[in-house]
Amino acid sequence: MADCNSCPSNGNCNSQETCSIKNNPNNKINKIIGVMSGKGGVGKSTVTALIANELNKMGYKVGILDADITGPSIPRLMGVKDIKAYSDGSNIYPVVNSNNIKIMSINLMMADENEPVIWRGPMVGEVVKQFYTDVLWEELDYLLIDMPPGTGDVALTVMQSIPISGVVMVSIPQDLVSMIVSKAVNMAKKMNIDVLGVVENMSYIQCPDCSKKIKLFDGEDTDKFLEDMNLSLLGELPMSKEIVDITHKGVNETSEELDSILKGIVNKVK
Repeated sequence: MADCNSCPSNGNCNSQETCSIKNNPNNKINKIIGVMSGKGGVGKSTVTALIANELNKMGYKVGILDADITGPSIPRLMGVKDIKAYSDGSNIYPVVNSNNIKIMSINLMMADENEPVIWRGPMVGEVVKQFYTDVLWEELDYLLIDMPPGTGDVALTVMQSIPISGVVMVSIPQDLVSMIVSKAVNMAKKMNIDVLGVVENMSYIQCPDCSKKIKLFDGEDTDKFLEDMNLSLLGELPMSKEIVDITHKGVNETSEELDSILKGIVNKVK
């Protein structure tokens, strides 16, 4: 759990303001959006990278804070896995990719990206706070926070400590109506953080011959779930080779069709 020893409410609060931390005075960040999922393996980091890239295409100054300390994949997705961040003793300087997106991740400070981070929760939480307070983000229109899956220590630290404007929930069709997603949504609501909506990843496959969209799961339960939880569906991403390739090659240019879907998602959250 986040360290709330200095908090006047002794940790018994759900207010972001009480536990917020001061940002680096050299930073000017307009809006912070968390990207969250109920569990791992649903493409949360890929969606974070795609949203960041789309915002960048629209002309915004964008940064990504990789808060998934024990499972960092943002450097690889953003094409900077072989570059290292550095510190001058006062500030940590983020890595900037070829599209001018600023990135901070624990893997950018490790000699070998394959080395595991074997730390207890409080230490992981402190590193996430440092990535917000000590990194010289300078002027950003949007800072995206790729949060770890689930509702554990780091998610709580991020929600209590960093002034998030809202969170985007990422899920896949067979999980969307499950207790897992409900827990993540309810956690955000209890922390008084807006859930901006849901991105359904791996929503369908597209026939290469006729372009018909084929959904593997019935959407009726999804519609009812979204209505009951008072959530909006921001967009549906296909299960496609293009998105799979992003995992290996990183985000760069996207097809016209994927670009159109991403624009629709971004226009609802920006």
